[in-house]
Amino acid sequence: MDIAITGINGFVGKYLNEYLTKYISLNLYSLNLRRAIDGNFINNIDVIIHLAGKAHDLKKNSHPGEYYQVNYELTKNLYEAFLKSNAKKFIFISSVKAAADSVEGVLDENVKPTPQTHYGKSKLMAEKYIQSQQLPKDKSYYILRPCMIHGPGNKGNLNLLYKFVKKGIPYPLAGFDNKRSFLSVENLCFVINELVTRDDISGGIYTVADDEALSTSEVVSILASSLNAKPKLWKISPGIIKFLAKVGNYLRLPLTTERLNKLTESFVVSNRKIKKALNKELPLTSVEGLKITADSFHKD
Repeated sequence: MDIAITGINGFVGKYLNEYLTKYISLNLYSLNLRRAIDGNFINNIDVIIHLAGKAHDLKKNSHPGEYYQVNYELTKNLYEAFLKSNAKKFIFISSVKAAADSVEGVLDENVKPTPQTHYGKSKLMAEKYIQSQQLPKDKSYYILRPCMIHGPGNKGNLNLLYKFVKKGIPYPLAGFDNKRSFLSVENLCFVINELVTRDDISGGIYTVADDEALSTSEVVSILASSLNAKPKLWKISPGIIKFLAKVGNYLRLPLTTERLNKLTESFVVSNRKIKKALNKELPLTSVEGLKITADSFHKD
């Protein structure tokens, strides 16, 4: 089997490279989106896995046009090449942010997309373009919307939270009762591997997450456990914290209402559809995946 992967040198790409090489016999190729796509090269590929994209810039330094150029235009060009080629499967890694930036209840594939950021909007545009094109009978596409992905080598918010726990800094927001979905990179690679190697899974959109949603306090406890330490959870009254955040809005302090909402909001994602399609359990539970990630931080 010949597989081309865009973004193979990124966090997920490196892990997926190792995962697929371990479990199936294949020829793996890196596909650079910024080069003109070689039709002859694509013709010799069985599966295209499109990981590359412009990630969400939390510091808001990016020009909006960059998101649409990378996440939409380049995806559009690649998908058009796929349709003209002999490749059979196109797997596009989108994001839950293409559907929503905040969630009431549980996010699944039936939600009407209302992205608020250029990142989410550009991903949704790419999704809609893929869905709008006539698909030959011998081809299929899969649009995956993963929630927050983590794993060894990841340098995201979990790593930042781990550093606070390691320094013994108490978590002061334990009074807020929130639930968030996470996605172990191994579980994501397991899902992609199933899509690559099986022909009995219907194409379409799938949200992807670990089975259990966890509170931030539970995550802090898991991180502390990896350090053989007792978690320091301060259950300060949410009313007091919200008041301090409002003060921060005016005095430009580190804690503002917007940041507090991001830290304490719930974002629960359903994986029911993808699990039903696979008819298999995911390899790791949420806690097992987070423990692996936490343990990897010791080596950094």
